[in-house]
Formats: sequence, structure tokens, C-alpha cells
Amino acid sequence: MDVMNLIESLFRWLHVFFGILWIGLLYFFNWVNGPFQATLDAETKKKVVPELMPRALFWFRWGAAFTWITGVFLLLLVYYHFGAVFQGNEAHWTFPMLVMILFVFIAPFIYDALYKGPLKDPSTGFWGGLVLAFVILFLFDKFAGMSYRGTAIHLGATMGTVMAFNVWFRIWPSQRAIITAVKNGQAPDPALVALAGARSKHNTYMSAPLVFMMISQHATWAASAPVIELTIMVAVAWAMVYHIYGRAAAVKGF
Repeated sequence: MDVMNLIESLFRWLHVFFGILWIGLLYFFNWVNGPFQATLDAETKKKVVPELMPRALFWFRWGAAFTWITGVFLLLLVYYHFGAVFQGNEAHWTFPMLVMILFVFIAPFIYDALYKGPLKDPSTGFWGGLVLAFVILFLFDKFAGMSYRGTAIHLGATMGTVMAFNVWFRIWPSQRAIITAVKNGQAPDPALVALAGARSKHNTYMSAPLVFMMISQHATWAASAPVIELTIMVAVAWAMVYHIYGRAAAVKGF
């Protein structure tokens, strides 16, 4: 038995399983629960929110944690140990590549500063995010010299790391305070409501290109010009998410 391949297959399975748990709840919050909550009066929210949200957020945040952990393990195994990050799968570590791998793990702090500041406006944030995706892809491809597979998966890993950061350090702390306020019959802090809502929406937008980067490892049509073609796919994914937000708001109960 090839033990390394067995380990890889098990971690791929776990990564997808926890990812379904996490992203499924993300879509529930944004496309089902959000519009539903808007129909509830204060007294109903006082009963529903403290019972529903802690349960859902428990699986949401731990799904995020284990998706990220298993994803990092797969990066270490498939891309660094087996060499998929390198051109021709031949290990050739360089300083630029190490810098860009480190970037994946510090990206949440850069993102957080940008989206609290110059990219806070939704329209500016959308176009700024698209420019950032192009620049990051360019750096992975041209500066670090990663393979096509490495370039795609590291953009996905960057988005996934930012998303996990949002869950644990922005969405969950904000929601915990919001739920407590609702339970006590108080008005939640509007700043926390805005922060939790914005970061949840950001995660929803990032999730669609992230999934493409995960499954596009053999999409060789994008390998000829990954910076351009993968940036286009980010834009297409965001357009799809934008459309679904519009449809979600129009769906009504009986």
C-alpha cells in the first residue's frame, strides 16, 4: 500500500467534507437566513436567534477551522512535498517563492487593513478586490515562478485563509455580541451588525472563485495565461454570486 497516497486521499476527503459543512452554512446565512430574519419582529427574534444561531455558528466556525487545517496539510503534502508547486514538479526553492508562500498566511492582516480603510465601500471593494486578485496571481506566477497548479491553488489558499480569519476573528465575535443583545431584548451594536454582515458577504464572494481554484487543477485551458484567465474566472464567480444575492432576496415564504 502507498501510505502517502492513502494519507492524501483521506485528507482530501476530510477537506471537502468540512468545506461542505462550512460553505453550506455560509450560503444558508447569506441566502436563506438573512432574508428570513428580516421578516421577524423583535419578540420572535428574541426567541429564535438565541436558539438557532449559536447552533449554526458552532458548526460554521469549526467547519472553517478544520477546512483550513486540512487544506494546509494538503498544501504541505501535495504542493511542497510532492512538488506540484514547482514547474515540472522539480523542487527548486527560491526566495521569491518562500515570500509568496508566507504571503498566504499574512494575507488576512493586509486584507483586514484594506477593507477597514480604502476598500471599505462595497463598489470600491469589488473592483479593488479584482485588481488584488490579478496582482496576487501575477506574483505567484511571474515573481515566485509557481506552476499553473501552484498559482491557482495558492490564490485559493489565500482566499481560504482570509475567510477563516473572518470567521474566527470578525464574524463569530460580532455574532456572539449580537446574539447576546437580542436575547436580552436590546438593540445590537450597529457597527457589529455591519461588520459581521460585510465580512460574511466577503466570504460568500470569495468562496466561489476558491472552489474553482480547488477543482481547476486539471483545467489546462487556463494554464497558457493563468494571470489573465484566472482573474477572469474570479470576475465570473463574483458575478454569479451577485446574481444569486438578487435571487435570494426575491424568494418568499408561503
